[in-house]
Amino acid sequence: MAGSKKATIIVATHKKYRMPDDKLYLPLHVGAEGKFDAKGNPVDFGYQKDNTGENISLKNPKYCELTGMYWAYKNLDADYIGLVHYRRYFGGRRHSMEPFDSILTGKELAPMLDRYKVFVPVPQHYFIETLYSHYAHTHHEEHLDIVRHIISEKCPSYLHVFDKVMRRTSGYMFNMMIMEKRLFHRYCKWLFMILGELEKRVDDSCYDPFEARFYGRVSEIIFNVWLEYQIEQKAIDRRQIKKLPLVYMERINWIRKGNAFLRAKFFGEKYSNSF
Repeated sequence: MAGSKKATIIVATHKKYRMPDDKLYLPLHVGAEGKFDAKGNPVDFGYQKDNTGENISLKNPKYCELTGMYWAYKNLDADYIGLVHYRRYFGGRRHSMEPFDSILTGKELAPMLDRYKVFVPVPQHYFIETLYSHYAHTHHEEHLDIVRHIISEKCPSYLHVFDKVMRRTSGYMFNMMIMEKRLFHRYCKWLFMILGELEKRVDDSCYDPFEARFYGRVSEIIFNVWLEYQIEQKAIDRRQIKKLPLVYMERINWIRKGNAFLRAKFFGEKYSNSF
C-alpha cells in the first residue's frame, strides 16, 4: 500500500534546540555519555540519548554525529532510517522565510518511499577543487591516504571507485541521508569498519578538539564511495536516488566561508573551525 512504509529521521544535536513538530523526526542527544549538569546529574534535554542500548557515545568528540548514526544502526527499527542535524535539514515543497516551515515533512516523504531507496542532499560543488584536494588543503591529506590503504586491504573491490570519487569536484556531504533500512545497515557496517581501522592507524593525540573530529569529515567523503559502488554493483539504480534541497536553521556567513576556502586553496591555511 502506497505510503505504508515507516521512516524515522534522527536529528543529531548536542544541545537543547527547537525541533520539528513532526513524528518523522526523532531528536537525539549525541555525545550524551559522561555529560553532567552543575548538580552532577546527567544532562537531559528531553531527547532520546545516544548512550542507550548498543552505542559508541563516548566517541562523539571524534565521531561527531556519527555516534547518532551508530545508535540508529544498532537500536532503531524503521523501514527507512535517516540522519539530519539540528541546524541543517532536508527541505520540502514549502518555501518560507521561517526555516522550520520549509523542512521536509513526513506527509511529503511518505509517497516517495515507494519510489526511492536513498535520499541525499543536493551535491556540494567545489569547482576548483577535487574532493581529495579540498580535504588535503583544509585538513590532513594523510587521513584519506590511510583510508585508501584500509580499503585496499579490507574491501579491495572498492578501490577503483575510491580513486574515481577522489577526483570528483562535487559530492553528497554533511553525513545526511535517508535510506532503506537494509542499505543503511549495509553502509554502517562498512563505514564503522573503516573508521575503526582508521583509529588504529592515526595518532590523533596531538590534535586539538577541532582537528580530532576528522573521522566525521572523512565519512562525509567516503559515503560517496560507498554509494557509487552500490550503483556500480546494481544494488541501487541511480533513478532510485532522490536529491533533496537543504534548509539551514541559522544564517551562514558565506563570505567568511568563501574566504577560508580560498585561503586554504592558495595559501595552505587549514580550517580551524566550522562554519
